[in-house]
Amino acid sequence: MRKLGIVIVGMFAVAALAAAPAAAKPGHGGSTCTGTLASGSYHRLVVPSGETCDGTEARIDVRGGVRVGEGASFILGADPGEGGLTDTGTIRGGVRANDPASLQLHFAHVSGGVRMRGGNGFFSTVEDNVIRGGATINGYSGFWLGFIRNTVHGTVTLSNNQMGDPDANEYVTNRIRGSLVCHNDSPAPQIGDSEGDPNVVSGRKVGQCAGL
Repeated sequence: MRKLGIVIVGMFAVAALAAAPAAAKPGHGGSTCTGTLASGSYHRLVVPSGETCDGTEARIDVRGGVRVGEGASFILGADPGEGGLTDTGTIRGGVRANDPASLQLHFAHVSGGVRMRGGNGFFSTVEDNVIRGGATINGYSGFWLGFIRNTVHGTVTLSNNQMGDPDANEYVTNRIRGSLVCHNDSPAPQIGDSEGDPNVVSGRKVGQCAGL
């Protein structure tokens, strides 16, 4: 999935810059992001419906959370092998994405949890983050989805995600202080070609993730 992910990130970046050249800049109030996300401090970040916020190269400090609207895409960080940062910053107030097109979250420290509910798009992934407050991805549909190498304080629920790629729903190499719950994912959660390791979970592994 790695090469495909790189191509997709590039596609999102080009689309964002072409459609909305204005950048989201640091500030004391809430900020609306509809193009390139600049490094810096923000009170709150909001990605409006149908827009793309491209923070592929950003390091941010957000005090009031990130909110992603219907059909919108939020990208923070990328694979370090392709020039991505290994520390994309801190998000307090959590990440909430309701019916997004894509959520791509890399190497962030998030307090307040990550919640993605519904949505339809080609690709979403949550990788290499430290998340306090648990994580939920429920009801996403598209081509590929991953939840990889995260450290999570709280229960992780990854359910009802319907993907077109038989190698999708790679939920691996996570360390979870809580339970890991997976129901009604298609394909069933798997290691795939990620070459990852089984998840380390202090609570229970439930449903389709019982053996993962």
